[in-house]
Amino acid sequence: MTDTNNDAGQQGAGAQAGTVPGLNILVQYIKDLSFENPRAPQSLKPSESSPKLDININVNANKMEDSQFEVILSLEATATDPGGALFKAELVYAGVFRITGVPDEHLHPFVLIECPRMLFPFARQIIADATRNGGFPPLMIDPIDFAALYRQNMAQPQQPAVDTIN
Repeated sequence: MTDTNNDAGQQGAGAQAGTVPGLNILVQYIKDLSFENPRAPQSLKPSESSPKLDININVNANKMEDSQFEVILSLEATATDPGGALFKAELVYAGVFRITGVPDEHLHPFVLIECPRMLFPFARQIIADATRNGGFPPLMIDPIDFAALYRQNMAQPQQPAVDTIN
């Protein structure tokens, strides 16, 4: 316990000097979770064709206090076959992060790349459990390159996730 307190003190000192970047997850939580299986039990019968799977991912962040940010990771997965929707899973998963020692010009990408990277494994497991509990094989979403997602969002004319950090 003493080591943890000493590390936190060093991060605080680094934040003032601007030399030691620090990232702490203060809390993480489910904001919203939904699983729909509209054609059950017919959708659970074996099929000869593979379903079409669409996955959408969004990252947003809100500044809370001086060095604290709420980062929100939204995942939506929809599986369809020729008969219609098999399932739809939606998850809004968030965490509150304390970030210290990161220069202002690097804070925006740091929050929208590093924080969701830390949240993703937990969100992925929640989606896998929801699909499995819904009667389907667990959906294991492939790892996400949040740096590429950030660059893609920055290239778009409107960036709602960007505006909420400032």
